[in-house]
Amino acid sequence: MAFGTGFRNRASMAVMATAAMMLGSAGPLAAQDGPFAAEVSADYDNHLEDLFVHFHQNPELSYLESNTAARMAVELRAAGLDVTEGVGGTGVVGMLKNGEGPLLLLRADMDGLPVEEKSGLDYASTATQVGQDGKEYPVMHACGHDVHITSLVGTARRLAAMKDQWSGTLMFIVQPAEERVGGAKAMMADGLYDRFGKPDYALAFHVTSLMPTGKLSAAEGIQYSSSDSLDIMVPGIGAHGAAPHMGRDPVYIASQIVVALQSIVSREIMPLSPAVITVGSFQAGSKHNIISDRADLQVTVRSNDEDTRAQLLSTIERVAVNVGRTHGLPDDKLPTVTHIAGTPVTNNDPDLARRLNGTMAATFGEGAFVPFQQTTMGAEDFAYFVTREQGVPGYYFAVGGTPPEAFEAAANGGPPVPSHHSPLFKVSPRESVTLGTQAMIAAVLELAGPE
Repeated sequence: MAFGTGFRNRASMAVMATAAMMLGSAGPLAAQDGPFAAEVSADYDNHLEDLFVHFHQNPELSYLESNTAARMAVELRAAGLDVTEGVGGTGVVGMLKNGEGPLLLLRADMDGLPVEEKSGLDYASTATQVGQDGKEYPVMHACGHDVHITSLVGTARRLAAMKDQWSGTLMFIVQPAEERVGGAKAMMADGLYDRFGKPDYALAFHVTSLMPTGKLSAAEGIQYSSSDSLDIMVPGIGAHGAAPHMGRDPVYIASQIVVALQSIVSREIMPLSPAVITVGSFQAGSKHNIISDRADLQVTVRSNDEDTRAQLLSTIERVAVNVGRTHGLPDDKLPTVTHIAGTPVTNNDPDLARRLNGTMAATFGEGAFVPFQQTTMGAEDFAYFVTREQGVPGYYFAVGGTPPEAFEAAANGGPPVPSHHSPLFKVSPRESVTLGTQAMIAAVLELAGPE
């Protein structure tokens, strides 16, 4: 998940409070004893466990997931699906047809992160890969995408064996580049719905280290914030550091921009509309006594509705350009703002969410399903499959990935539960994969099962 700066240990107190609420909720952790549990558990022992370890040890960076995509294509074909590769880059689409009925999209993201794994796991990744920028990076599944694609295979295998219990068509999506919030958009731009059909419903899940195993959660509205990555280039007029009056210092101008950006949230956005503007990178200059001719800022922007998002983006450009003017930059040397990547707010369809939340509670027990709470402004490009313009109802849910004992230990002074994107990130694969698989099957049977 593309959490960026929004999912850090500084939120650990809120996380622990949420986990405590989940641990204390009424009812047993019944999810692992639910329907299809025996079949899914046996498949995990016989096939999915080795597959998960393979994916975990062989992560690939966004847009470069060629080997992962090839293996997923093999697995889905073996399950009996009609598979198309190279959709939107490295994306894979597997179709499973079973008579008349709805078309359901089931999506899993597959990219890893440029993080050196320090989890201490026996199967920890030691992989490296040359990125699109030509630099070599360590690579890790530090956000659980290995769980997602393993579960997608498990879901395909089970539903292919359960055709007497559902009818319709299933579209299995193996999506690239979620971490750079570009893969879903690329698949849509490659004609996903034109080529394979516009789904009646779209489903996905994300494993989370910050929720106990055996637990499920989903919103009946906003599930994830929007996210936009901006580059701000601030020109200057170079000069000697001892003669600043002979130039225009881009470091100083950019510093003023950094400070001014914070006034947007505090003074221009309605206080009840959540918004974040974070400058994550400030690069300029090469030596103590040289005023450079350029400074570069990298900015992440988050919001919870599209109107606020549009206001943030337009106001950031206005502030950057006019701070440049204030400091005497000529019109041909004003700051420029470039939109690098972005994804809309991810909203669950309220009616669909109420229906499937009820299914999850009925299937796995009231104690297994917990109310959704938004504790960060993390983002997800699943939004592109379910935009208002597309009109496809979407349901995105969370699956707990950390054993309850780890939360209890942390509450008693033990090590904190690692966040997503941390080199220490880890989840319990058996519990995560099997529950994710069971929950996705339950959702499909609710939507495509007999009336």
